[in-house]
Amino acid sequence: MASRMKPAEGAMTLAEMKEFAGFTAATQRYIRRALDIGLEREDAMLRWSRDVVEAASIRAQARMYDRLVEVRALLPGESSLDAIEPFLAPLITVTAFDLSQGRLTNFSAYRFLYERLVGAEVRPWLPAAFCSAAALPHLHPDLRRKLLQSISEAAATASGWSSRQPAFFPQWVEKVDGAALSN
Repeated sequence: MASRMKPAEGAMTLAEMKEFAGFTAATQRYIRRALDIGLEREDAMLRWSRDVVEAASIRAQARMYDRLVEVRALLPGESSLDAIEPFLAPLITVTAFDLSQGRLTNFSAYRFLYERLVGAEVRPWLPAAFCSAAALPHLHPDLRRKLLQSISEAAATASGWSSRQPAFFPQWVEKVDGAALSN
């Protein structure tokens, strides 16, 4: 028998769907593509590549996302300074790659993606990784400013984070021909 969702779980899933719907079409597309690559859900090259430039970008993203295995394995259980560097360095590097693609244009979109790529346990580390990567000199100053201004004071100074795993993982949806439906 299938397990039933509790009302609170359904409400949280709906909230996640609404948050995703609020992102631009380009951000939504990038998040779905990144999840396909990072969670190895689909053949990203087959699904997302529209031209040689995008194919090269997908290959680069896949190589960068190989580090996610290390990030997940090294996620610190405590705030020991010895555990931070081996974990945070690859997380900042992968984050810097994603931010440089220009599709994750604010902290909310970044947080949405990385909660799914790494898991809920990464939440306390996301503001530090985001701010570090957003401040790197490889980004255009206007993009750096936009990214750094997008993180709220509440997100940057939170005293605690939810450990609830995300429930909504957006995927590719085939377009439906409206004319075919009316026949």
